[in-house]
Amino acid sequence: MAASMWSGYLTFGLISMPVRLFSGARGEHVSFHMLHRDDNTRIKQQLYCPHDDRVVERSEIVKGYEYRKGEYVIIEPEEIKKIEPRTAKAMEILEFVKASDVDPIYFESSYYLIPEEAGRRPYALLARALEESEYVALAKLTMHNREYTVFVRPYKGGMMLHTMYYKEEVRTVDGFGRPEVELKEAEVKVAHQLIEALAGKFEPEKFHDTFEENVKELIKAHLEGKEVTPVEKPKKMAPVVDLMAALKESLAQMPKKPPQPVEREQKESEVKTANKRASRRKPAA
Repeated sequence: MAASMWSGYLTFGLISMPVRLFSGARGEHVSFHMLHRDDNTRIKQQLYCPHDDRVVERSEIVKGYEYRKGEYVIIEPEEIKKIEPRTAKAMEILEFVKASDVDPIYFESSYYLIPEEAGRRPYALLARALEESEYVALAKLTMHNREYTVFVRPYKGGMMLHTMYYKEEVRTVDGFGRPEVELKEAEVKVAHQLIEALAGKFEPEKFHDTFEENVKELIKAHLEGKEVTPVEKPKKMAPVVDLMAALKESLAQMPKKPPQPVEREQKESEVKTANKRASRRKPAA
């Protein structure tokens, strides 16, 4: 099993359970090294002190907060540990809310919340209660030198934890929102049809990082001494003049979706019912 990101106690009321956090997702990408173009030697990054005009070791580095231009307060690691809040080892549930009340813009990172052996029973109890009540938990948690508000939700019989941004960290942009324009009901109707034509189940395995795959193909081509085929770039599109015409043309280009399983079963059931009724109407021979 991968190394845990945090271990401690999850508490609600007088109930406490030992738990661990494991990373739920992480980005993957092809990484490159910085090389000297002349001889392909890997470049080393060094810590340089311009005052002493020399390279310094990491053991000589301290953390400092700039309170005035060029002036710093020095903070030692031991001092940071002294002021860690209780949430560094205890994650206390503050309240329960409906998941729909929390906007996804607040979500930051995802973790699997897994109980230690001694916490399996209360963990199972909380996971089931959350699932049946359709509530999620909000709690406080300290890790990586920061205290987070966290969102705990039931997931496949267990519980997932998501760290969240604070209100002051969520940015606003002037002018954001629905433009004040007049829309025709016919345009809205066709837009709904276009959405339905593209609608489907969420299947994350269908989606891939095309650029990442192209980078791997580029590396492979270099190793094999082959030419790289350029990717065809999209043509520059002109602004839409006739919105309704563009909507209808888009809808006409959509591939026809096969009937969904539920729809097929319903139609087959209707046909069977109609056949039974027709057979009942036939006069006896």
